[in-house]
Amino acid sequence: MVRIELAPGDLDDIDRFIDHLEEHEAADVANRVEEILEAIQILSRSPMIGRPVAGGKRELIIGKGNRGYVAMYRYLAEIETVFILALRAQRESGFKH
Repeated sequence: MVRIELAPGDLDDIDRFIDHLEEHEAADVANRVEEILEAIQILSRSPMIGRPVAGGKRELIIGKGNRGYVAMYRYLAEIETVFILALRAQRESGFKH
């Protein structure tokens, strides 16, 4: 099974999501965060599932619409590790890393 490593900035991304959801009084904030973390776990079994993007990186699409997020990651097969580089809402214009 492939190991998953979160970058330090990933926690900032999740905090940003929580702040945004709470600001807009969204329901089930904790469940939404849990959905993101659970979706990332699929990479431990299928690390190539995300769509390829520039620089050898990949993007995992999580959910859709106002519950949609994207995890940018890099898979290094030689050490069987997925590095989650950044997270963003699908409606954001780009990654902040």
